[in-house]
Amino acid sequence: MARKLVNAGALETLTQARELGWKTLWTEYNALFIRRALSGYEMQLVEERARYARPEVSVRLRELEVQPLISIVVPVYNPPIELLKACLDSVLAQLYPHWQLCIADDASTNLAVGQVLEEYEKRDKRIRWVRRENNGHICAASNSALALAEGEYVALLDHDDCLVKHALLEVVSAVQANPVVDIFYSDEDFIDAEGRRFAPHYKSDWNPALLLSHNYITHLAVFRRELLERVGGFREGAGVEGAQDYDLLLRCIELTDAAKIVHIPRVLYHWRAHEGSTALGPQEKSYTSAAGKRALQDHLARQGIDAEVLDTEDDNLYRIDYPLEGEPLVSLLIPTRDALDVLRPCVESILNRSSYRNFELLILDNGSVEHDTLQWFEEITAGDPRVRVLRYDAPFNYSAINNFGASHARGEIIGLVNNDVEVITPGWIEELASLAQRPENGCIGALLYYPDDTVQHAGVVLGLGGYAAHSHRGSPRGSQGYFNRLKVRQNLSAVTGACLFVRKELYEQVGGLDESYTVAYNDVDFCLRVQEAGYLNVFTPFAELYHHESKTRGQEDTPEKVARFDQEKARLSDRWSALLERDPYYNPNLTHSREDFSLRQY
Repeated sequence: MARKLVNAGALETLTQARELGWKTLWTEYNALFIRRALSGYEMQLVEERARYARPEVSVRLRELEVQPLISIVVPVYNPPIELLKACLDSVLAQLYPHWQLCIADDASTNLAVGQVLEEYEKRDKRIRWVRRENNGHICAASNSALALAEGEYVALLDHDDCLVKHALLEVVSAVQANPVVDIFYSDEDFIDAEGRRFAPHYKSDWNPALLLSHNYITHLAVFRRELLERVGGFREGAGVEGAQDYDLLLRCIELTDAAKIVHIPRVLYHWRAHEGSTALGPQEKSYTSAAGKRALQDHLARQGIDAEVLDTEDDNLYRIDYPLEGEPLVSLLIPTRDALDVLRPCVESILNRSSYRNFELLILDNGSVEHDTLQWFEEITAGDPRVRVLRYDAPFNYSAINNFGASHARGEIIGLVNNDVEVITPGWIEELASLAQRPENGCIGALLYYPDDTVQHAGVVLGLGGYAAHSHRGSPRGSQGYFNRLKVRQNLSAVTGACLFVRKELYEQVGGLDESYTVAYNDVDFCLRVQEAGYLNVFTPFAELYHHESKTRGQEDTPEKVARFDQEKARLSDRWSALLERDPYYNPNLTHSREDFSLRQY
């Protein structure tokens, strides 16, 4: 079956983890986060039970103007019998009645499997199954089950997992609201041997960069059957067994577009955690990582993308190495006013630690007066021809200073860089620039740490704190993050201007930074205008820097600064209110009051 990722929030308590034999996993996760996630999820389950009370469901069923047949495809091979029955029972319990269960037994050696399937087929005429004469493995078995499907849509279900009783009702409601959509996917949670639910995975809306990092979609996935027929079903003999769902999804997105892929932000699927299941971790079925890598590399080849899929330190998480096209000149813009104690290590780290050499570094001097600073300007420009100091004699305005710098930039890629960052990753410029070169991409942001090695920035989430805040702020360096989101590239609505790369032509296309934002939110507004123009903003954890946040600018600690900050918040809210309410790369079931992806409290 497809690999099942356990991540932060996936274990209930340390005691239970030890009882279940998960000692090797425990050190990967944060106990405090897990306790929060559990208590919050219990509250959400109370709300869920109320939402699907019988009277409300009856009304919803009557109001469905479209009621397509949904075929549920289940390949079966020697599952634990009780878990197989629980799987089948979850389909029989569906509130939406127009379904067809299509099962292929891949020549199970346990005769009880066939007996159970015969029993269930007799119980309900909507159940159909075939027994394969020879074991052909997961892709062949899935195709045999798919051959039985007659529905307009096909849902994929593993033989030891379960559907939530309202799963198909929510899918059909989404179909009614989005009749041209080809692919639907939902949130999911985990279920243990005793039927206890835990570790909900509340997902991003359609996120292509995240999908090219790992199969974040997993379950529940529902496809238009005509699309599955066009791609030829599951690929047999291609070496993708164990990642066959990922491979199928990658081939399907090649034949549709983003507007026809819809995320249903509700838990509709229970992923079974038991010994032998990949829900417990990569060590259970490590071959899935190699299969996923093959599926992803084949996808790139079909798309004509000359790039290599690289393994990461984590199984089933990938990094695509996009080679730079030529040696583009990168213009790094660093606004400053004195602050030599941070500016000098910033510039020296760029000059001495960066493996990429074809860059220019424009120090945008906003009125420095200290003798040491002015003397150092002379020394650094004389010592390295790539460094220029441009004087900007006007009141501080971060947006205006950077727009001034961009007008003098000679490079095809612009890098906005704060004067209080320090390079960690030697290949940071190559990583950010190669992503900025991709035609679909807009703003590219790096992973920034505080000096104490906790996360300062891992992308911006809209709506946090009412406006916008940094993803995973305060997490220890090396953390997985919420379902691996500190470990992989992903699309986000915005990234911080403390380290932001973008093509110069795109910077100019959207008019640069909005100078009505003097200090705050200019980067968020810029990213959203780039996104509005049709480009994808990307966060990457593979470019790491330290950031002494706001050390040179100071705090909002005067009436004038507070008033200015309030004005800029109001401007952001007025312009982008819909996105602040619902960031497509976040999830409405997650909190807006914290930056740790903890659960929304009902």
